[in-house]
Amino acid sequence: MRVIQDVRSTRESFPELVLTIGSFDGLHLGHQRIIGEVVRAARDAGGTAALMSMRPHPREFFSPENAPNILLADAKKEALLAEAGIDVLFVLPFNAEVARMTPRDFVEQVVVGRCHTRKLIVGHDFCFGRDAQGDYEFLREVAPEFGFEVRQVPQLVLYGERVSSTLIREYILQGELDQVERFLGRKYSITGEIIHGRGVGLKLGFPTANIAPHHNAVPAHGVYVAEALFEGQRHQAAVNIGVAPTVRNEDIVVEAFLLDFEGQIAGKTIEVVFHKRLRPEKKFGSFEELSAAIAKDVEEVRRYFAQEK
Repeated sequence: MRVIQDVRSTRESFPELVLTIGSFDGLHLGHQRIIGEVVRAARDAGGTAALMSMRPHPREFFSPENAPNILLADAKKEALLAEAGIDVLFVLPFNAEVARMTPRDFVEQVVVGRCHTRKLIVGHDFCFGRDAQGDYEFLREVAPEFGFEVRQVPQLVLYGERVSSTLIREYILQGELDQVERFLGRKYSITGEIIHGRGVGLKLGFPTANIAPHHNAVPAHGVYVAEALFEGQRHQAAVNIGVAPTVRNEDIVVEAFLLDFEGQIAGKTIEVVFHKRLRPEKKFGSFEELSAAIAKDVEEVRRYFAQEK
């Protein structure tokens, strides 16, 4: 997949380009439906399947103090888009200048002027341009003038729920992983850098990898069955999310104990894939009780993956 880091400055041109535009945070089943339509249309035309995504998320730009809990790190999003069949990812750096563009200017300068779009496929709630004045009806009006086709993909409803990033965020924050997977279409994961911790896990006999997430939609406090992926390897893991009340930690921490692993991995990037929530976070009366509880959690993780085989 070709990644264009700034669509507004690119001079590249791709044949019979079919485009979709949006934040696509999470790449949930609703997003996958739109992307599937783009890929099919591009293949039918012998052309190029493309997606334009904003960085940062527009809500983060307009209201950084109330930024949404991002569901997907950029590197993971790019990997999933390539796997889905997207040929070109256009990144639109979202700034004050972009926010001021009228819908017509955006279509003329970016959609047509830079992307050379032949067909545009958008979601049911797609809005763009200054004050979100542009929508699907506007696109239908101007598409003939600018020489491209436009189509809208309807909202996806599953199990009586409208699939959305907001819905999935709520389930993540509640630790309801089954519901997350149902609407996301895959198990939820976070990606981050392994940082140096306080060494408490090592003293207890369970050295943990302390993770600083690259994005911030972290599941509810508790202990989880998970897999840790780094450097092309996959490891079973017991993950604790919370404030570690037994050791009086004040900040939220994500700690992963990798089963049957030895080695130094501080500074490396890791992806933690969540499978199941074992229990809520709990304060224990002593380090001995905490150590015994972790040992029990680790055995639960082993049993889980033994049953999965």
